[in-house]
Amino acid sequence: MCAKIKLGILGGGGDSLIGILHRVASAMYDRYEVVGGVFNPDYDLSIGFAREIGLGTNQIYKDLDALIEEEKKLPEEQRMQVVSILTPNFLHFPMAKKLLENGFHVICEKPLTTTFNEAKILDEILTEKETLLAVTYTYTGYPMVRQMREMISQGQLGKINKVDVQYYQGWLNPLIHKKDQRASIWRLDPKSAGISCCVGDIGTHAFGMVEFVTGMEIKKILADLNFLYADNKMDIDGTILFRFSDYAKGIIRTSQIATGEENNLAISIYGEKGGLKWEQENPNHLYFMEEGKPVSLMKPGHSYNSKISLEGTKLPPGHPEGIFDSMGNIYKGVARAINKESYHPAEFPTIKDGLRGMSFIEKTVESHRNGNVWMALDK
Repeated sequence: MCAKIKLGILGGGGDSLIGILHRVASAMYDRYEVVGGVFNPDYDLSIGFAREIGLGTNQIYKDLDALIEEEKKLPEEQRMQVVSILTPNFLHFPMAKKLLENGFHVICEKPLTTTFNEAKILDEILTEKETLLAVTYTYTGYPMVRQMREMISQGQLGKINKVDVQYYQGWLNPLIHKKDQRASIWRLDPKSAGISCCVGDIGTHAFGMVEFVTGMEIKKILADLNFLYADNKMDIDGTILFRFSDYAKGIIRTSQIATGEENNLAISIYGEKGGLKWEQENPNHLYFMEEGKPVSLMKPGHSYNSKISLEGTKLPPGHPEGIFDSMGNIYKGVARAINKESYHPAEFPTIKDGLRGMSFIEKTVESHRNGNVWMALDK
C-alpha cells in the first residue's frame, strides 16, 4: 500500500453538506489524509473549523495564493498532492487553473466551470502538465449504476431505443415565491452560479448519468426551461429532449420546484432486448426487464454483478450503501490514478465529462433563449 495521499480542501467548512461528503469519502478506503486548505474566506473561521474537525493549523491558509506559495516550499512528502474544490461555481475555474498550473492534482465539484471555454482552457493545461483532474458526478460511483454501464456495454439490452431520466428536487419551492428570499440565494445569482441554476446544478448530473451508463454521446438537445417569475433570471425547472441519433432519443426532466421531492434522480433505459430502471433514493435496487420474462431485481454485493460493480461494494449483500460510498468510490479511483495503479475508466469522471457537461448547460440555455430549437453539442 502506498503512503496516504495528502489532500487539501477549498471550501466545505462549517455545516456544509458537500464538505462532510468529501471528507468522509476521502477517508473511506484509507487512501487520503486531509492536511489542510482554505475552508472559509474568513481566515479565523477557517482556523476554527480546522480545530473543530481535529486538524492541525500549520497548513490552513488565508487564500489559494498563500496555499500554493507555502505548499511549494514544503518537502515533497509533506506537501498537498491533490486539492478538492468545493466552492460556489464561479470559483471553480480560477482555482482549478492555478492549481493545475502549479502541479497539483484537482478534484472539482460540478459544474466544472461556468463556461465551456473555461473548461477548454483547463483541458489545454492538462495536456501540458502531468496532473489529473476529476469531476465529482457523484452518482456514477454507485455499484448498481456501474452495473448498468457494464450490462449495456456487454450488449444485454441490445441497441438502445430510448432513455428517460428525471432529477426532481423541491428545496427551492418554499423560497422562490418570496422576492426577498430568492434574491438572497447564490444559486439564483448568475455572478455566483453561472448561466444556469437547475440545469447547471442537477440537470448536469442527469446528462452525465445518461452518457455514463449508455456509453453513447448525446448529439443534439432541445430545451424548454421555467423561471416562474419575471425577475428571476435563472432556470429552476426544465424539460430537455435529446438525440443520440435520428432513431435513438430520450428526455431529461429536471426541477428544483417539484413540491415535496427530496433528491429524486431516476433513470430508465430501453433497448431492443431489455430495459433497466434505477432510482437514487433506492440505490441498491436495479430492475432488469426482458420481453416475456419476469422483472429481475439485482442488488449489490452478489457474484452475478460485474467486477467494477463489486469493486465499489464495501458491504455484504443486504447492507445498504449510499451517497458517501458512491463518492468514496470516486475518490478511490482518483487515488489509483495518482498512484499510477491500474484502474477502470468508469472509476471517476474526467475533464472530458466536465467539458461535455458545460456544453450541455450552455446549449440548453441557448436552445431555450432561441425559441426552443435543436442545438448540437460541442465535441
